[in-house]
Amino acid sequence: MGITISPWMMAFLMLMTGFAGFVDSAAGGGGLISLPAYLFAGLPPHYTYATNKFSAACGTTFATANFFKSGAINVKVGVLAAIGSFAGSALGAHIVLLLSDEMLRTMMFIILPVAAVIILWQRNLPDENRDDGTLDLKKILLALAIGLGIGLYDGIMGPGTGTFAIIAFTTLMGFDLRTANGNGKVLNLASNYASLFTYLMNGLVVFHIGIPCAISNILGNLLGSHFALKKGARFIRPMMLVVLVLLLGKLISDAVL
Repeated sequence: MGITISPWMMAFLMLMTGFAGFVDSAAGGGGLISLPAYLFAGLPPHYTYATNKFSAACGTTFATANFFKSGAINVKVGVLAAIGSFAGSALGAHIVLLLSDEMLRTMMFIILPVAAVIILWQRNLPDENRDDGTLDLKKILLALAIGLGIGLYDGIMGPGTGTFAIIAFTTLMGFDLRTANGNGKVLNLASNYASLFTYLMNGLVVFHIGIPCAISNILGNLLGSHFALKKGARFIRPMMLVVLVLLLGKLISDAVL
């Protein structure tokens, strides 16, 4: 499918995907910025999902590397969650391919309000690390379940994935916001690549648009992860509120339009 956009629209997309990377690396939810931007640029929903996943996967790779280098990842928990996330996201991406464009739009309208309520309800997350460092069967199964559930959501929808991962790792497994964000990056990286492989095999990624957006997304992720690692909860918590505002804004715009 030949998709072309104007230079001004390309510049707009690069700006928005860069900002999306900044937000996503700090608190998740970058898709709330980039998905509407791709749609606004004129990409059909399936091509939007695929091209957005390409640029997001590139940016998340660099953010994850930053968190790993800084020791802000519980590697065992992160890998277990990534395994579940990869399986869930691959399944979700295959489901997307079976759905019509209209069904995808309807699902976004239904699911985003639920996402907004969850984030609003859980906005006051603990700063301290309550994890005791052990890894028993319960934690193994919980990490796999978190990865599977969030990966499935990411494969089908996407927006807010990183935010939900932070909420899950803090409330269910006792991690502080910084480590929960790092674990979420590993989970999100696996889900991004699982979905991306499916889209690539079906020829849905628009590379002449996705590559410049990937570059800007990488820069945004590098900057955002730097602030998240340096300032910790003092930076992550306000950014999660930004994600909440974006979710509510998306809900209102969907209702109006």
